[in-house]
Amino acid sequence: MKKIVIIGSILASLAVAHVGFGQTPGGVILYEVKINLHRRLPPDRETMKDAIPEFNVHQEELFFNETASLYKPMEEDEDEFEADGGGMRMRFRRPHGEYYTDQAMAASIVQQDIMGKKYLIQDSLSVLPWKLGTETKTILGYICRQASYYNEERKQEIVAWYTDTLRPFLGPERFNSLPGGVLQVDVNAGETVITAQQVTLRPLKKNELKAPTGGERITQTEFQKVSREQMQRMGRGPRP
Repeated sequence: MKKIVIIGSILASLAVAHVGFGQTPGGVILYEVKINLHRRLPPDRETMKDAIPEFNVHQEELFFNETASLYKPMEEDEDEFEADGGGMRMRFRRPHGEYYTDQAMAASIVQQDIMGKKYLIQDSLSVLPWKLGTETKTILGYICRQASYYNEERKQEIVAWYTDTLRPFLGPERFNSLPGGVLQVDVNAGETVITAQQVTLRPLKKNELKAPTGGERITQTEFQKVSREQMQRMGRGPRP
């Protein structure tokens, strides 16, 4: 019953939002994702700091219209770098993930890649336990408000900045349940920072916004189990 009430509130808020945001029916937000690789190393692999760069930086895009959105990485090759100039080459392959939400249907579809295998997770929309703050800052000319919550399972402190100039329930990855568009997310004070670099309001082109398909269908609970097992084998924590 609680989930039904929450989803009902989302749809009611969107109905109001359509009146205020009808003049910007769609657009694309370009984000920079900056991951601190050194901070993600387990204690027994501290010596690897000399062999890998401190940060991995790449770009991802969020396509949206009045009721749906699709967040996915831009097409990029995997990173390759030389360790200590000794001729040893190392590669860093980012896990591919696409996050699709349809507020009108109160549904989400996430396509995740683990070690080259795709999984398709379908679920109803959920709202994270955000605490809305009073602090503000400006990102790309948009006045943004602060929101935060603590992810107990992953031991992550999440701080997001959102603007009510853009429609609600819009943001990167799963950070899309605030009363405005999320332009920045900071995980664990700089461990991972997702920041909007450009906001372009325009009608979307054909096929820019479509639900991901392909992959083994799996529940969120099942996927979390598979992900934990894989990360334990690799000695790493899950992606935020």
